[in-house]
Amino acid sequence: MLNTDKQQYSQLATKHEKKRPILLNCVRAFIIGGLICVVGQGISFFYMFYFDFTEQTVGDPTVATLIFITMLLTGFGIYDKWAQFAGAGTAVPVTGFGNAVISAAMEHRSEGFVQGVGANMFKLAGSVILFGVFSAFIIALIKTSLIQLGVI
Repeated sequence: MLNTDKQQYSQLATKHEKKRPILLNCVRAFIIGGLICVVGQGISFFYMFYFDFTEQTVGDPTVATLIFITMLLTGFGIYDKWAQFAGAGTAVPVTGFGNAVISAAMEHRSEGFVQGVGANMFKLAGSVILFGVFSAFIIALIKTSLIQLGVI
């Protein structure tokens, strides 16, 4: 009897559920994510032209600049509006990391700098950092092994 009630409720909920525009969401994410990448490429060219960075060394300052810009836009409430519109297009690039860090810091600032901001800033972003560093370590081990074996 209880299982039938759950099935009926599930069917009723599915019937009244708002349909998500999946294709439109994908297009929005693609366009906004692509625009973020174009801005990043522009920043890279700026650093290479005016500060003599090379293609190999321009990545770090470009990423840092994108994260800084994202944090400023999040602080002014602009980035969240873009994220509502674009969805994963703003979450997947490195800008999503900057947004996650500053959003947590802003949410807990009333608790103080140490107990609030410091303790909570990397709650979400910490796992991203952890798995990013771990993945980079594993890839470095694989590459080093392949080089030692003469495969590459």
